[in-house]
Amino acid sequence: MAEAVDFLEQEVLHTEQSIILVGHSIGAYIGLEIFKRLQKKVNFFVGLYPFLSLNKSSMKQSTIGYIARSSLLSKGVSLLASFIGSLQPSVTRSIVRRFLGSSWSAAAVDAGCSHLLQYHTMHNVLFMAKTEFLKLHEKLDWNLISAKQDQIAFLFGVADHWGPLAHMEEISKHAPGVALSVEKEGHTHGYCCTEAGVLLGC
Repeated sequence: MAEAVDFLEQEVLHTEQSIILVGHSIGAYIGLEIFKRLQKKVNFFVGLYPFLSLNKSSMKQSTIGYIARSSLLSKGVSLLASFIGSLQPSVTRSIVRRFLGSSWSAAAVDAGCSHLLQYHTMHNVLFMAKTEFLKLHEKLDWNLISAKQDQIAFLFGVADHWGPLAHMEEISKHAPGVALSVEKEGHTHGYCCTEAGVLLGC
């Protein structure tokens, strides 16, 4: 995560224009870190379906964290992903659509099959999850959010375990001036992988 923040900071460090940061999921956390470093350059920050801290009531997050912390399980899952990726393309697509992307667009399913289902890719994903989960144990920088609340907005999903509504309520208590909204059309956390999400983004 630190590398991503450093990279983006260097990308915008010398620009003369004011910046509007938009971050989705863990990108919302990264966006806040960049905002903290470049407060004079950032004009506004928007977090979409923000993954800002761990959700202790989420079984999915607990499972991913458990697998990511175990080198043996990480290797096993990576090998399984690689095996599925080596099957006949039609079989692989069927498995991905069934277990990962029932609402995904055809392009997202194809991308998942061709890029995600490789040993090193999956192993890197799990390593990233391990390091991110450690970082997300830390408390949010409420001083920053409170000081810049008129320059921050968050969009939450109705049933998003990555960014539950309880987190939205916590933000409203610490920084009532932050613009908070809830998406009510039923889009998922991975909306950008769906046909409807692509249209929403346009």
